[in-house]
Order: sequence, then C-alpha cells, then structure tokens
Amino acid sequence: MINIKKEKFSNFIGFVPIIIFLLIWEIIGRSNIVPEEIFPPFTKILKEFFKLIKNGILLKNFIKSLTRVLIGFTLGSISGIIAGVIIGWNKLLNKAFTPIISILYPIPALGWLPILMLWIGINEMLPIMIIFICSFFPITYNTAYGISSVDKKYIEVAYTLGATKIRTLIMIVFPLALGNIFTGLRLEAGMAWRVIIAAEMIAIPTGIGALMMRAESLVRMDIIIVSLLVLSIMTFLFERFFLYLEKITCKWKKL
Repeated sequence: MINIKKEKFSNFIGFVPIIIFLLIWEIIGRSNIVPEEIFPPFTKILKEFFKLIKNGILLKNFIKSLTRVLIGFTLGSISGIIAGVIIGWNKLLNKAFTPIISILYPIPALGWLPILMLWIGINEMLPIMIIFICSFFPITYNTAYGISSVDKKYIEVAYTLGATKIRTLIMIVFPLALGNIFTGLRLEAGMAWRVIIAAEMIAIPTGIGALMMRAESLVRMDIIIVSLLVLSIMTFLFERFFLYLEKITCKWKKL
C-alpha cells in the first residue's frame, strides 16, 4: 500500500515542472512583456487547437503526415530488418556491405531531398521515400550489429543439438538481437516525424509541416505552436509504443 502511494506521488511530482512551465508561459503571454502575436498565452494555443480540429484543417493535414510516416516507416523498417538480418548473419555479406552502410548511415535523411526531387519529382512519393531512407539505414545497422553480436556459444550449442542454420537464426539469434532491433525502431519512429515535418516545410504543399509554413507567412504563431505540439505528441507516442512493444516482447530475458 505504501509503495503504491509512493508511486502515485512520484508520478504526480513528474507533472509538477510541466504545470509550472505552462503557468509561466500563460503569465508571460498575458503580461504584454512580449507582443501576443509573437508569444501567445497557452490558453490561446488550446483555443486555436480546438478551432483547427473543428474546422477540419488540423485533421486533414495530420492525416496526410501520419499516412506518409506510417507507409515510409513500415516499408523502411521491414526492409531494414530483413537487410540487417541477412548482413549480420552472413559473414561474407557483413564484410561486403557493412562499410557501405557505415558510409550512408550518417547522412541526414533530408540530405537526400535534392537528389530525390530530381529523381522522382515533387509528389506524394517524395516524403515517403525520405521516411524510408530515414528508417532503413539506421534499422539495418542496428539489426546487423545485433545479429552479429550474439554470443557464438549459443549458436554452437544450437548446432550441437542438431538445429539447422535457419532454425538457429529464427529461434536463437533473432530473439537475442531484439534489443538492438527495438532500439533502432524506437529511435527512428520519433525521427520519422521530425523528418516528415521538415520535408513538408520544404517541398510538400500538404501536411503538418506545410501548415506551419502557411502559418509563418501569416504570422500565426498560435498555429505554428499547435503544429509543434502535435509533432511533439506524435513523436512521444511512437517512441513509447515501441518501448512498450519491446517490454512485452522481451519479457523472457528477465526470466
């Protein structure tokens, strides 16, 4: 009982800095120290948030961004995991492709934008490809590292017991590499939202990023902050989803 109360108190304490921050934000916004057009109070942000939901503008642009992230991230993740498993499991392929992955991995996803604009043009495929690249290389790298880092003793024991290479990979190596795989998924799930917003701000006429650019041209700071809050919430939710998925998937490691 005491532990439950301590946990509830600890959770409440975590919200205190947020509440204080919002109160300070509201006070500064209402005090006219800074013009309201430049620094609107938090209550005005909330009012604009519900207004944008009611008139459908926020929902329409949000769905565009969400669809692009889901398609690009799903394709990039699946491809990255498959490529990472193959590269990490096969020593020859590991030596051949690891240098290439190591060279391409550090390149920011938005660095590919000018090339992709010339290759595929400014269309719906452009942001999806940016998200694909953003997801593919880091997840491939983390997966390959996880697979190749599995203790060889486990593999030798599996072979001794008569397991085939495929069965060893599926039943022994892949589960042991899940920690690295989920690390890549969790980090890139949040990064996908950061990248799509930037891509939409530069080249795409729809989505949350495009909404921010239109708001900037109209000096609508409230809409810009609403868009940033949506970005923050979605980044947090995506990262927490994979953290939760990792927790329930890797329960056996604690046994």
